[in-house]
Amino acid sequence: MRTAHGGRRRAGWLCTLAFILPALITFAPSAIAQQPSPAPAADNEYQVGAILWAQSSGEARALYYQACTLARMMLDRDLKTHHKDKQQRAVVVDVDETILDNSPFQARLAKARKEYSQKDWAAWTSAAQATALPGAVEFLRYADSKGVRVFYITNRKLEEKAGTAKNLRQAGFPNVTDETLLLRTDASSKEPRRQKVAEQYRIVLLMGDNLNDFSDVFEKKTVAERLAAVEQNRDQFGTRFIVLPNAMYGDWETAIYNNLAPGETREQRRKSTLKAFTPQP
Repeated sequence: MRTAHGGRRRAGWLCTLAFILPALITFAPSAIAQQPSPAPAADNEYQVGAILWAQSSGEARALYYQACTLARMMLDRDLKTHHKDKQQRAVVVDVDETILDNSPFQARLAKARKEYSQKDWAAWTSAAQATALPGAVEFLRYADSKGVRVFYITNRKLEEKAGTAKNLRQAGFPNVTDETLLLRTDASSKEPRRQKVAEQYRIVLLMGDNLNDFSDVFEKKTVAERLAAVEQNRDQFGTRFIVLPNAMYGDWETAIYNNLAPGETREQRRKSTLKAFTPQP
């Protein structure tokens, strides 16, 4: 009886397999086709050196201290030479890579070979974990103690305002309010926001890591045009414009990729832009 029962059971399994197997063969290719393909690795390996320099080099730290020391010297000079000026002074600063360090966010993208996305960036800014860059808190507190209004003009989006304000305050920056923290609303140009500040204050200094942080004369320019604009405004640098170092990203890089030819990659453009030494035969 056990032998006959076992034979019937095996026969039943064979019938079941005979029914299911053709269906599996039919649907397996479509199931495989529906599997999402992995995202291609981002073209950001070349940024690793810049991120390491920002995080690890004493030279980067020294440049931040140097910029803030120069800013204090220029502010003191203005306070002394224009002590009878009744209009309140202002210092305008950018946020990212000027007073807050976002290199951990850049490092995360580079290690994962992942492209920048607004979703990832918003998660970083809402976490409010960026640390103050060397000398920034001390200088801006000094300016605030002298009655100078500090304005934070950033191209972070309005939905990032709460996280940005929290980050700035917990890092120790002075006078972070709805009036002084000016985020991007529509256009990326900061010129309208600078002009709004200038309606009530005399802007003594502007500090940033991007030429666009200083004037609209630098905006939407080619590499050659940006260099020419710097030459035309050379007297402003170190006196009214204080530049902070950032080799990780910026409009300097955007200008390099301007008008890519059909089929041309960013890597190809980077290499073709390099000015290399050619040994003579």
